[in-house]
Amino acid sequence: METLLSFLFVLSVLVFVHEYGHYWVAIKNGVKVEAFSIGFGPELFGWVDKKGTRWKVSLLPLGGYVKMFGDMNPASAGQRDDLAEDEKQFAFHNKSVAARAAIVFAGPLANFLFAIVVFTFLFAAVGQQRALPVVGEVMDNSPAASAGLMAEDRITAIDGDQVEWFSDLSEIVRAHPAEELRLSVVRNDAPLDLLVTPEAVTPEDGDGTQTFGRLGITAGAFETSRDGVIDAAGRAFTSFYTLTTQTFSAIGEMISGDRDSSELGGPIRIAQMSGEVAEGGFGPLLFFMGYLSISLGLINLMPVPVLDGGHLVFYAIEAIRGKPLGAKAQEYGFRIGAGLVFSLIIFATWNDLTQLGVFSFLKGLAG
Repeated sequence: METLLSFLFVLSVLVFVHEYGHYWVAIKNGVKVEAFSIGFGPELFGWVDKKGTRWKVSLLPLGGYVKMFGDMNPASAGQRDDLAEDEKQFAFHNKSVAARAAIVFAGPLANFLFAIVVFTFLFAAVGQQRALPVVGEVMDNSPAASAGLMAEDRITAIDGDQVEWFSDLSEIVRAHPAEELRLSVVRNDAPLDLLVTPEAVTPEDGDGTQTFGRLGITAGAFETSRDGVIDAAGRAFTSFYTLTTQTFSAIGEMISGDRDSSELGGPIRIAQMSGEVAEGGFGPLLFFMGYLSISLGLINLMPVPVLDGGHLVFYAIEAIRGKPLGAKAQEYGFRIGAGLVFSLIIFATWNDLTQLGVFSFLKGLAG
């Protein structure tokens, strides 16, 4: 139950943020919004605001939509041709190309801004738990054990370079496989130097990762650090950039075959991860929401009809040609886009079920 509630909370917040981006910019551009829905299918409950928008929560909580005045459907695929002249000024499709593009782009942009705000709050208010360069467990027969490192030793420098966090220590060690390093250590308030040669480790899966060094220790102490608002905002933008580039890199590796496509997850895996991170507390859940918000924004910007990116491609073509594509061309584009999106959902769900062992379980029952 906790997993389900966490999933519904995370997804509902991210969908609301995305759709509210569309809604807000549409209202600012004089477009009447007929409906704002969290979820699809039959309405569970809702209300109408002063602007005439029906705000509602629907039965199937796997998304949402904003239906603009004049649209044939919530996906803005096609437009009504029965509008009176005095109504056309409020219709989405009667706005300029720039206005329509701004409305469409506002959804992903809202997701990106939400992630940055969440990361800023996380770094400034909640804080981030970071591992100190203090030895926790020393593995048997490891380079650390051979060098004489002991639990609770604090490593202050490596070859004269100061070490502030365990991640600094790990980065230096990984970069120097099979190379002797001088560790400056504090043990029981007394300084001492130790020589250690990190073990050279080569991944067996052949994923292209280079050989790296390993000491054979775990972190033994942690500290929660909080940044000032300015520093937190800077780290938030850095995190946004890093996660964005990593997502593009992962997609490129899947397309090229350098990365297993089984890593692609769907609603079931998101639900599972939502429950797991919720168990870790408010901070991990916030970070997970920020990461998913970035992913949602990037996915919607893919140049696939039905998605926001597909609409933007159509508007770019319209801006170049001076007129929109024909109704038939747009209709076929949306059909192809819907097929691609539906196929991707099926594939991701198949991966989820495979990872959970559902098919192996059913096969065992059949056998």
